[in-house]
Amino acid sequence: MQDNNMLNYIQNVLKNLPKDWLNLTTHRLDIYNEKLAKTQFLDEFEILFKENNFNPEALSELPTAYDYIRLGHPLSCVLEWTIANLHGLQPEQVISFSSQTVPVLAILRTNLLEHKDTQIFYTNDLPAFFNADIIKQVYGYNFELKQVESAEAVSEFEGSTVFISDQHEFSTTQLNPNIDFYVNNHAHLGSVLLVNGEQNHSYISDIQHVRRRETIAMTPANCLVALKALTEQTSITNKDNNLEANKASVLNSIKEINGTTSQPLVGSSGLSVQYAIMMGLVDYSIEHHKGKAIKFVVPPNCYGGTNDQARRVAACLDNVEVVDLPVDGVNDMVQSIHNVLDEIAQDDAIPYIIAEIPTNPRVEVPDLQKLKEALSKTRKTASGELAIDPVFILDQTFCPNVHFLGEGEILSTMRTISYASGSKFPSGGKCTAGYVVGNAKVDAIMNKIDFHLTLCDNEATALQYEILAKQLPSMNQRIADAYKNTREFVNFIQDTLPEAKINFVSEELAAQGFTPSVFSLDLPTKGNTPEEKETYKRALNHRLINLMITEIPNESKYCVSYGQLKGCYWTIPATSTQGTTKEGDKDYIARVALSPDMDLEKHKGVFADFVSKI
Repeated sequence: MQDNNMLNYIQNVLKNLPKDWLNLTTHRLDIYNEKLAKTQFLDEFEILFKENNFNPEALSELPTAYDYIRLGHPLSCVLEWTIANLHGLQPEQVISFSSQTVPVLAILRTNLLEHKDTQIFYTNDLPAFFNADIIKQVYGYNFELKQVESAEAVSEFEGSTVFISDQHEFSTTQLNPNIDFYVNNHAHLGSVLLVNGEQNHSYISDIQHVRRRETIAMTPANCLVALKALTEQTSITNKDNNLEANKASVLNSIKEINGTTSQPLVGSSGLSVQYAIMMGLVDYSIEHHKGKAIKFVVPPNCYGGTNDQARRVAACLDNVEVVDLPVDGVNDMVQSIHNVLDEIAQDDAIPYIIAEIPTNPRVEVPDLQKLKEALSKTRKTASGELAIDPVFILDQTFCPNVHFLGEGEILSTMRTISYASGSKFPSGGKCTAGYVVGNAKVDAIMNKIDFHLTLCDNEATALQYEILAKQLPSMNQRIADAYKNTREFVNFIQDTLPEAKINFVSEELAAQGFTPSVFSLDLPTKGNTPEEKETYKRALNHRLINLMITEIPNESKYCVSYGQLKGCYWTIPATSTQGTTKEGDKDYIARVALSPDMDLEKHKGVFADFVSKI
């Protein structure tokens, strides 16, 4: 009876679904408490369930779940909560994934670091892309594979047991105490991981962090399909999204936008793509430079996901190390690259450089000719041998329209890969899918990246391809229109508050094609000591943001976003995108992102009012 009540309630929730639950890709900081992100949504959702309250307004007022969309979101939480209740588990013991491989990799990662054995059991066949040899050789994970007739055949084991099964519907599983983790694969939707037993609760946070950094949760659209199949007790339906035509359109658009001819790859998120890049490069290094140390060179203050993921890969592999690349403020990217590459050459190691152009959040562009010279310079090892040339991995999210890689372009003659987060300009904020493209020098590396994107089951979903097919053709025009608004707003701030420090591209750089629509703002401060000045400035940041989102609630949002179709987005990198960055490298400044469609005059008026009161 309790199960029927719950399923009836979920059906009513689906009928009254807030549109943001299906459409938002980045979390709303105004209803987001990071310390409670994994619990607060469901705590309040359970209260509504007990009251049988499925009113649309009540659902809309629930706090942000996880962090939209990558780590989790309202619909993934509801799906996990429902499955957990059906199995007598706590909601945190159920974790949904868009990928069918990554939940297994997440368990293997923890066991590698804990020096714990793993047995993986399966019935019928494993997914075709689950390549056990590569997972052992490249990812460094250890496990035994065993085929069984059923879950009941799994016996007790000193270590972790994982049971993988294909399920075409959402049925209740009789849990075997000898199985620690159930990975239920659900056709094109992804997978649901059940963590079985009190002794395995310590895995939950690590598994969630893998989902946050190396893949994404089951997408909102697929969670909705799953919840309907679950509540109606029907088989999973596979809607024809015109996938092949949409995919062809997306790949052609990416090549046109980047001015390249090599085949791009599209993943479920920017970090899914970055993970495929990193593991593809590790695989390539093992094959072509066996025994040599791999150095991933990363700016210490870049987006927290990039920084964290690089260090997570290095933590699992003895031959991989992260090297800092100072790029912002008093540091010059080109000189830093010279210094780092000279040191790596001396060690006869393999240099892979990940950098953003323009940088985030300072929006700086290096001298590109000097960058080319630094990357192209012939270097020698300590023994006088020719050093391995670098691969430059360019995060082009801020300016995805700039041509770096095509024939005759500035980075066409050295090994370069470019990637972008799709939740920004490529989709206009409508989906998370990211993409990667290479120049003619990296075809062999791109093949490796493709292999690992597939192995991790992290390719973009059918709906993500559909959204990108609609949005990519208008991207360059949206970039141009958003830049126009941003330049006008920056000029207004400079005139209205000349003491403020603004980080934005120069008119000269804009003429070269660097037309981002994001800038950072260092407000003037007061105080007798550095600590007093910093405290005052941080408070002023919040005052400005609160005024904007209060006075212009339909457009100004306190949100980690960029490249959206409408509105203006405000955040403080140190407390959002740089969440896992070392404290000394964080930026306590305001980051502002403008769209092509917003009331710019209203924003100017509110800013002028703010200035009059400081």
